[in-house]
Amino acid sequence: MTNLVEVRDLRIEATTDAGRIVEIIKGVSLDIPDGEIVALIGESGSGKTTVALSLMGYARPGCRITGGEINVNGKNMAAISEKERARSRGTDIAYVPQSAAASFNPSSTIMEQVIEVTRIHNLMPPEQARQRAVELFKALSLPDPEGIGARYPHQVSGGQLQRLAAAMALIGDPKLVIFDEPTTALDVTTQIDVLKAFKSVMRAGGIAGVYVSHDLAVVAQIADRIVVLKGGEVQETGTTAAILSAATHAYTRELLAAFEPKPRQTQANADVGAKALLRIDNLTAGYGPVRTNGQPVVRAVDSVSLLVERGRNLGVIGESGCGKSTLARAIAGIHPAATGDIVFDGKALERAAKNRSRDQLREMQIVFQYADTALNPAKSVEDIISRPLAFYHGLDREARSKRVDELLDMVRLPRTLRYRRPSELSGGQKQRVNFARALAADPKLIICDEITSALDTVVASTVIELLKELQRELELSYIFISHDLSVVEAICDQIMVMYNGERVEQITPDKVKAPTHPYSKLLFSSVPKLDPTWLDGLVRDPELVNQYGHR
Repeated sequence: MTNLVEVRDLRIEATTDAGRIVEIIKGVSLDIPDGEIVALIGESGSGKTTVALSLMGYARPGCRITGGEINVNGKNMAAISEKERARSRGTDIAYVPQSAAASFNPSSTIMEQVIEVTRIHNLMPPEQARQRAVELFKALSLPDPEGIGARYPHQVSGGQLQRLAAAMALIGDPKLVIFDEPTTALDVTTQIDVLKAFKSVMRAGGIAGVYVSHDLAVVAQIADRIVVLKGGEVQETGTTAAILSAATHAYTRELLAAFEPKPRQTQANADVGAKALLRIDNLTAGYGPVRTNGQPVVRAVDSVSLLVERGRNLGVIGESGCGKSTLARAIAGIHPAATGDIVFDGKALERAAKNRSRDQLREMQIVFQYADTALNPAKSVEDIISRPLAFYHGLDREARSKRVDELLDMVRLPRTLRYRRPSELSGGQKQRVNFARALAADPKLIICDEITSALDTVVASTVIELLKELQRELELSYIFISHDLSVVEAICDQIMVMYNGERVEQITPDKVKAPTHPYSKLLFSSVPKLDPTWLDGLVRDPELVNQYGHR
């Protein structure tokens, strides 16, 4: 089999804000034969997307290709003119972005945008292009293939829009398609349909692909080979089966181990004498004007009840829009509930945080999903952690400084970071600072709202292990909001499944393979496994997909 892509000793430099030049891709070499799909995996900053974009002869602003060869279909993309590169983009090489929504013009129809590349490159007459687009819509399992092109981007779902982005990439019959984390923003039930469609159309057309991802389970379903990157260098290359079953590099093994975190160990007598720390009864919260019956026009959380026992953890899982985060904010009083009772440590709480006592605020803390927006960029780590120490405990400067050191030790951060600002920290470090700030209040319950979703697999795994250690040391309880079943299984004693604002089921982690509610069955069965044969062998109940799937 001949190589469609041959990359040799690729080197790319970036200029920092301070004007310093840093080599971010350090001699990467790889081959992609005709019709083969190669996955680039690694943590954030490993160079996955930078390498993928270089195949189009493109470097992001502030970056430049400084060395090596990038041969694609017989052309050295690093050496040819920009005009020649432009002719190759859309014909020889095409690109499917992570966010399809950001790639479509909201004021043009889908058909106009999908066939645009055929007009730019003068590939075929407009009517033939429209016929080809409809063929692709059918191949990608899109509903109403004859009519969907007349719609506008906002009139289709996220999963449909992602497949339409693939149609846009494929209409020029490229030899190579680059997929840049195209399913990251999709729910798992939607992700299955998109992956199946991508795999089917690529195989049928014999098209080569580069699939950029940090999710090994997704990669396992679509890639023939895997290239593992770290720090701009190739750590390991091999077939998908070989990498998953017999990885040789320590970093690859670390990635594989982090994919399935260790389950939480609970004491055998943990249920004996367990006391309720938090009880929620018939809580409703939403958005928009409040009706005469006291209910909001849009009910994001609908009559949810739950119980969190002291020293135990409750996981809340469900897909985007199911009400998980609204529930978290309603419990914390940030988004006051419309109706329902909140009883914490034996005392009824006001629905709005502003009406709760300082002690009640102190004892229940929340850690948010995006550490970047939760931390004040103008303040140092010391200032951020010191604020709750002064507000809740009234500590003087010397006592605060000592306690900041202790809290940094607790979350396994070097004390020297206390003088840095958030922009000088990694994603994992920022989330640890977020957690240190919550611990500074000396809480009994911490609500964790998707705190690992923006982190790499390895970093997320270390954060989960840290939370377990802190729980053992401080006798904390957690409410863990997530869409990631493996993370919830690793830290929670009970798992509550939400759908459309309602609690549909509550089970223990050992029962996730045998849920009783139809939606839970669909949700749990849609989580990809580290098995290359999993997607091809997956059989889902069509009635469940039609009823609960967000296609």
